[in-house]
Amino acid sequence: MRELIKMVVVLTVLSVLSGGLLSGLRNATAARIEVQQLKFVKGPAIKAILKGVSNDPIKDRFAIKDGETERKFFVGKFDGKANTVAFESYGKGYGGDIGLMVAINMEDDTIVGAGVTTHSETPGLGATAKDDPGFVSQFKGLPIEETFKVTNDGGKVNALSGATITSRAVCAAATEAGGIYQRMKPQLTEKLKEFNK
Repeated sequence: MRELIKMVVVLTVLSVLSGGLLSGLRNATAARIEVQQLKFVKGPAIKAILKGVSNDPIKDRFAIKDGETERKFFVGKFDGKANTVAFESYGKGYGGDIGLMVAINMEDDTIVGAGVTTHSETPGLGATAKDDPGFVSQFKGLPIEETFKVTNDGGKVNALSGATITSRAVCAAATEAGGIYQRMKPQLTEKLKEFNK
């Protein structure tokens, strides 16, 4: 019986030490991971959809709490005026979540651009959602409050050939972005005032 108690105590101590070490390692590397994601994953999409801005949207960013979730927003200045925000939303694709960066002009509530950031879709099929600029360009100029659907489902977005599930996921992510935007618009409007000073 003493051996069993001793073993349980040793395992408990090892578990606590391992958990603490992993937690400390995660906290120590969080800033570096964010920089790498901005540089190689989200950054290219942000720069593509906010092409022509007079600022650096990667540097001009802020975070706002949306319930339990902290959302990051990237500011775009056109003609010296901060009137555009970009942020990421997600849709459920064939291979998992698909990240979609959506930029919205806050003066007329239209989509300035959209770009797929992350996915686990099938190469050559669903993966083309990230590489095919013609697919995501279909969202440009549309009102953000729309419910986005592919044409097979009665919507305006032409699905990628052989990747209807992926196309639906991107539409779902754009629709989710609209919901986030509508919910957070008052806070976003206040935050943008700081960038227009």
